[in-house]
Amino acid sequence: MSIEQQGTSTFTSIHPDTSVGMVSLRVSDLERARRFYEGVIGFQPLEQTPEGVILGGQEKRPLLELLAVPGATSQSRRATGLYHVAILLPTRPDLGRAFLRLARAGVQIGQGDHLVSEALYISDPDGNGLELYRDRPRNTWHWTNDMVEMAVDPVDTRSLAEEGARDAEPWETLPVGTRVGHIHLQVAAIPAAEHFYHTILGFDITASMPGALFVSAGGYHHHIGLNTWHSQGGRPTPATQAGLQRYTLAIPTREALVAVKERLLAHKIPFAEQGGSIRINDPWSNEILLTVLPW
Repeated sequence: MSIEQQGTSTFTSIHPDTSVGMVSLRVSDLERARRFYEGVIGFQPLEQTPEGVILGGQEKRPLLELLAVPGATSQSRRATGLYHVAILLPTRPDLGRAFLRLARAGVQIGQGDHLVSEALYISDPDGNGLELYRDRPRNTWHWTNDMVEMAVDPVDTRSLAEEGARDAEPWETLPVGTRVGHIHLQVAAIPAAEHFYHTILGFDITASMPGALFVSAGGYHHHIGLNTWHSQGGRPTPATQAGLQRYTLAIPTREALVAVKERLLAHKIPFAEQGGSIRINDPWSNEILLTVLPW
């Protein structure tokens, strides 16, 4: 899965320990957003910035940044940009606790059992999509020809709630081990998404379905989802609307970051270097910060 032939050029995967880091979201009312993310979900503030606030869990790793854009309207359903940010919880009881918190707060909850994971889907007050999920053990995932088997089955919410209620030590702040597990984007065309995220950046394709593509590093089920379900031929979400401002790809070593830089140069992709990191835009103006892991 790490090396394949594409025409006459050799494809090399991005470093297998690459992951999604902090995600920055635009919100119209910062205090309202904070009440939701801190009071309902369980984030805690880590740093106040001139533009907003950075949030994390118990171990104080930056996970989300909320950026205040007063008067911002919700992202158009047909625009490219954010589909959802996915917060990975360490255990099923943790996901159960989150489920109970959301239910008590009266949040509308969608859900899906994807075989590799169990997920809850919600929206923040500005309509930004969020997923809270837990992974099943990797040794239970099924692969065929380097493609992982996923589905959209119903979650057993009764047993999920029971496991959450049995937690002997309830948490008010997201537990140690909470991460941004993946990000899912609305794009205008799947072939262009494949070219950028797979051919250029080096993510492996792990699943595809009509109108959607999933890519990852290191055999994860997906770090980035890409779909055109509502956004085929769409235009980028303007900065005056809520949505995705930028997201981080955390790369383990300086050498691995340089390897990505060399691919950007080879494909003539514009980028800017800043403080040892690289800033690029995907074909739909989604800003990506490529940086070496800070932990």
